[in-house]
Amino acid sequence: MARKWRRISPRWFPVLVVGLLLPVVSPGATASAQILQNVDVSLRPGNEAEHAIAINPTNPSNIVAMSTLSESTAVGLFEGISFDGGQTWTRQFIGTGEGDPLGPICCDEQLAWDEFGNLWMVYLFLGGNGNVPVALSTDGGLTWTKVTEIVPEGVRGHCTDCASKGNGAHTKGTPSADQPSISAAAGSVWTSYTVYPSRTVQASGASVTGLGQHGDFTEPETVPTSLGMGNYGDTAVGPDGQVMTVYQDQDNGQGGARIYTAVDPDGLGPEGFDVPRLLARTRVGGFDYLPIQPNRSFDAEANLAWDRSGGAHNGRVYAIWTQEVKNESDNFDIMFQYSDDDGATWTPAIRLNDDTGTNSQGNPAIAVDQTSGDIAISWYDARNDLGDGGPGDTDGIPNDDTQIWATYSTDGGVTFVPDFQVSEGTSNSSAEVTGSSFNFGDYTKLAFDSGTFYPAWSDNSNSTGDNPDGTLSKLDLYTAAVTIP
Repeated sequence: MARKWRRISPRWFPVLVVGLLLPVVSPGATASAQILQNVDVSLRPGNEAEHAIAINPTNPSNIVAMSTLSESTAVGLFEGISFDGGQTWTRQFIGTGEGDPLGPICCDEQLAWDEFGNLWMVYLFLGGNGNVPVALSTDGGLTWTKVTEIVPEGVRGHCTDCASKGNGAHTKGTPSADQPSISAAAGSVWTSYTVYPSRTVQASGASVTGLGQHGDFTEPETVPTSLGMGNYGDTAVGPDGQVMTVYQDQDNGQGGARIYTAVDPDGLGPEGFDVPRLLARTRVGGFDYLPIQPNRSFDAEANLAWDRSGGAHNGRVYAIWTQEVKNESDNFDIMFQYSDDDGATWTPAIRLNDDTGTNSQGNPAIAVDQTSGDIAISWYDARNDLGDGGPGDTDGIPNDDTQIWATYSTDGGVTFVPDFQVSEGTSNSSAEVTGSSFNFGDYTKLAFDSGTFYPAWSDNSNSTGDNPDGTLSKLDLYTAAVTIP
């Protein structure tokens, strides 16, 4: 059946109208994107998942990528640092245990570079300390200093991510946070996280005035949450220092959730976060199991990106999330919306994956090129796994193998190019293949600057021929440079 493309309506809705509006496609634009060869960044035995990647805005050739070491006994993070646009990488491990100034790191790392060249990292500890550590690098990611530990206020609980690694971290009775995120811009850096057992969202920020120069992080500020619950969130800082968080109100089960945003309109000022606004209703729950993530499951994985480019769409904030077409159909789609009024109203959701089948997509990532205002989105995609032994199938079973696909927009999200495949190979994350029930993890990220974006993903296709564990075994951290016009 021929596909019909619809424009995003110019009308605005305070609440999402659930549907499958499809994106306007820019004809012929896919062919103009140049995808450089895939790169195995980690080149290590064992599994990597839950990736972070960031580009230095003061030196776009400086890229840092990280991943969680997803074996149950692993401690620390893998880090790759490039100063030549990803052609070569310096590889190291950080947070590896006793005596490490960052402490023993469990997981959930995320990165954000600010306009001064400071690289900020948030992560979680391994063990009984449930605080939210924040670290800083002023030399392009080569060395790190832990600058603070944010103490979640008024709650005790557990870290679901650390427990899932089988390390016994953050057991009940210890103060705890989970799923932290970080964003840095407009002279500030902000992190938000979920606190347990209340499952509320808190945020903390600090002023930044130069390279290595910053203030103290504020006392944690509780984000109002509908029904008193919020998890699997993200954080973004706007061009005027305003801060937005996004979260879903269910963090377990497969039955669905509501996704909310909340805004602190003056950031480090006295106002605080406003009443949350409904962004979307999703049929993706907090632990929604799919053949492509059979052991760990998916959440809706809502993410934000704010245009601070000073261009035509400066101040526009973008949101992506995952929808299930019918509950327990495993037909997950990547959804997209934007707001020009700090989240007071949003455009109706459109579906970004332009396949015509019912296979799964998940774990989307979004970034804005602050030099142009262009947007890029990537995700894990099983559209080519028909179980027929073709290039998208590894085992004769449909819808359990993935590739990385992407799209981009050069007009503020009004039109998108047709989806295109970024990964050269096809991967399978099941515990039977990898030996780890961590699968791809809870999220992945991409970075975008100066016309080139870099998705980060877990890959065991061995398409590059240098995975130490061979083909269809352990998952390595991969990326590729995608240059757009």
